[in-house]
Amino acid sequence: MNQSLKLLYLADIRFPLERANGIQTMEACHAAASFGHDVTLLVRADTRRPSRDPFDFYDLSPIETLHVCQVQVWGTHQMRRVGYLLHVIFRVLACQSYDAILTRDLGVASILLRLPGSKIPPVIYESHNFDPLVAESLSSVVSGGRAASEAKRRRLLAREERVWCQADGYISTTQGLYTELVKRFGHRQRAVVIPNGVRIPAERAFVSPKESSDPLLVYAGHLYPWKGVDVIVHSLQFLSKVRLVIVGGVPSEDDLGRLQELARALGVQKRITFTGLVPRKRVPSLLADGDVLVLPTLAVGSLGNYTSPLKLFEYMASGKPIVASNIPAIREVLTDEHNAVLVEPGDGEALGRGIKRVISDHGFAGRIARRAFDEATNYSWNQRAEQVMDLLTAVVQDRHRQN
Repeated sequence: MNQSLKLLYLADIRFPLERANGIQTMEACHAAASFGHDVTLLVRADTRRPSRDPFDFYDLSPIETLHVCQVQVWGTHQMRRVGYLLHVIFRVLACQSYDAILTRDLGVASILLRLPGSKIPPVIYESHNFDPLVAESLSSVVSGGRAASEAKRRRLLAREERVWCQADGYISTTQGLYTELVKRFGHRQRAVVIPNGVRIPAERAFVSPKESSDPLLVYAGHLYPWKGVDVIVHSLQFLSKVRLVIVGGVPSEDDLGRLQELARALGVQKRITFTGLVPRKRVPSLLADGDVLVLPTLAVGSLGNYTSPLKLFEYMASGKPIVASNIPAIREVLTDEHNAVLVEPGDGEALGRGIKRVISDHGFAGRIARRAFDEATNYSWNQRAEQVMDLLTAVVQDRHRQN
């Protein structure tokens, strides 16, 4: 491992946050801190009362070298955003002791790169999508979403180009996203592809899948339309004696009700259990209860090239057979009939055939589950942290040589 660094991680999100970006942020910071790096995570304060402890919320042990600093902001969404950004600028300019800044927030990175380079530490941006295309596809991505205006998409494109060209280091979570960036903006130095990760217990053992007379499918994650959960519900029409557990869903959003209504319309509601949001620590046991884990992500626009879903790696680590959408980003990790079954995205009948393939061939199910289980170790948060820190160390050394 490289020398210890003092890092500032910037995330303009209320914290702790139930969504994947909150989980990924905390896991990434905790893994870096566990190697002895001094990490300050600057987030917005929790809106719940009483406030929740981030370490307990994400089921992680407190560590002395990880400092979660929660900024109090008030008002409208725009006011909270401005308040957070002002706090960031003040902290960065006032404190000269950080070796590097890491963020996955495009707006934060773009603003930092407008500050005098001699006044701020090296900035490393971690990209999880291409914001102009996400904004363009918003009506298909989330319930109630509306496509952004052309003016906003132009602003986002300008930010993407600025950050790609000016950030001291750049991380892309998929090869497809990296290829898109190179195609649009050209090659650059200090840019790497590092997928998301999963927590791997120190002691783990593979348990061969058992045959079941009433197989259980499990999906864990959010319920936005582009996640494809509707497709799983449709697939039950082609699967007899198969049950489904859907883990996740935010009560304040429309997606849970939409899926429940779809299940009633298709006459499969009695075979589906909706758990709603559950504590982070419960997810592994819910996955372990399943006979098949389903990842039905849709190929919305170009988003199928970009997504690096946490559930993909959690599914692999669970030791259960996986049936997933055959989209480019998933194919970077899963191979059909090697460590998963890949099916046509958005097709309930095709998904049903893929599930039948697994539940009807116990030996095959065990083989693909075992390969995924073994390969999950390549995507541990600790492995990921080592790759990230290699980049950060190189970037810091570049700055020292320039000075």
